[in-house]
Amino acid sequence: MKLLVATHNPGKVQEYRELLSELPADLVFPAELGLDIRVVESGDSFEENAVLKARAFSQASGFLTLADDSGLEVDALGGAPGVRTARYAGHGASDADRYQLLLHNLEGVPWEARTARFRCVVALATPDGQLHTAEGRCEGVIALAPSGEHGFGYDPVFYMPEYGCTMAELDPAIKNRVSHRARAVQAAWPILEALLKSQQAG
Repeated sequence: MKLLVATHNPGKVQEYRELLSELPADLVFPAELGLDIRVVESGDSFEENAVLKARAFSQASGFLTLADDSGLEVDALGGAPGVRTARYAGHGASDADRYQLLLHNLEGVPWEARTARFRCVVALATPDGQLHTAEGRCEGVIALAPSGEHGFGYDPVFYMPEYGCTMAELDPAIKNRVSHRARAVQAAWPILEALLKSQQAG
């Protein structure tokens, strides 16, 4: 059985290969199928955007498809950047551009008010129109400066008090147990297994 993981992001591709390594399915990615679909993320929530992507890729490929939408919510910024996390510093900006803008916008905000969370919603879509979602969250604090070499995105400025380091300083094996994406996959796992079984039976 094949499972299409609908992402072009190299960091996410690597994480999903790890997170789904024990799933009884052959993982495929859009680049391997020559699928160059760019879905406009017009939803007002992570769930809406994940569903848009999962449906589009499932219909285009004919495969059971997993897509996610994830982002960072910073309490001192009213939940921003939220669904605009990847577009926070404008089109073509680098990861460093985005987290440096975030740090700039939090200048003067005291440590105790820099609380934030990563959220990830996973959507699963089947070619016959079934749709399921699951969510994972990871709480933390926005650091005063970037630190760490692992991960991608905002990981260098997302400080995790229980580990005493940023997400970018975490061992990748630990991150793949405790990150928002890991928790969303854990929540989606029973649904994934059931969908794969029903496809096999059919």
